[in-house]
Amino acid sequence: MEGGCHHAFDAVSRRAAPGVIWRGLWSGDKLKALRSKERGETTVVNGGLTRRGILAAAGASFAWPALAQAALPRVTLATGAGPIELALSADRAPISAANFLAYVDQKRLDGASFYRALKLAPDLSLGLIQGGVQGDPAKVLPPIAHEPTSQTGLKHINGTISFARDAPGTATCDFFICIGDQPSLDADPSQSGDNLGFAAFGRVTAGMDVVKMILGSPDSATKGEGVMKGEMLDPTIPILTARRA
Repeated sequence: MEGGCHHAFDAVSRRAAPGVIWRGLWSGDKLKALRSKERGETTVVNGGLTRRGILAAAGASFAWPALAQAALPRVTLATGAGPIELALSADRAPISAANFLAYVDQKRLDGASFYRALKLAPDLSLGLIQGGVQGDPAKVLPPIAHEPTSQTGLKHINGTISFARDAPGTATCDFFICIGDQPSLDADPSQSGDNLGFAAFGRVTAGMDVVKMILGSPDSATKGEGVMKGEMLDPTIPILTARRA
């Protein structure tokens, strides 16, 4: 793993299974995602998290739980591409939201970066961007308990922010943001093996244009390992500051 990170992308990876995100989706050696070319094709991922296509329509009827706007913790990521505003679902995913806020409040995300972009559609309507501290021992806090979407009721839809991980309970700082609906990243108890998906904990409330700009940024043809090769941004997009809004 490059930079000591998990593969949040991996599993989600490659159009085939937006079920892999780096630092944590699943490591590339555990999840081999096959890149599909047309939306809706069946995807087969080793290791048991997904055998299904990326069906954007599957998440179309989902709406994030209503909660008084003032009650939702808000965070603004000031990036080199522009600001991204987030609302964290502390009511549904309290462990994950509190963990992200700990990195924000302790300024551990200042100087981090968005370093990976998984482009799953030519028009950039589907994909993921991944950011964080990439395992920097000076900034990483202890891993947290996993909060699967089957427990929180959240979904990986357009604008969702979620933690990357390897095995359940290994998520620390690195996270990803979905562009387009990614149902294969949700927990699915009907699947065998690691079927707990990723821990969604909030959504983008403003700045999806910035997210999409990062997705479309140049990447390196040589950086990255395994299925991640060719998905590492070059240059990376800096996270200048992360502050409560």
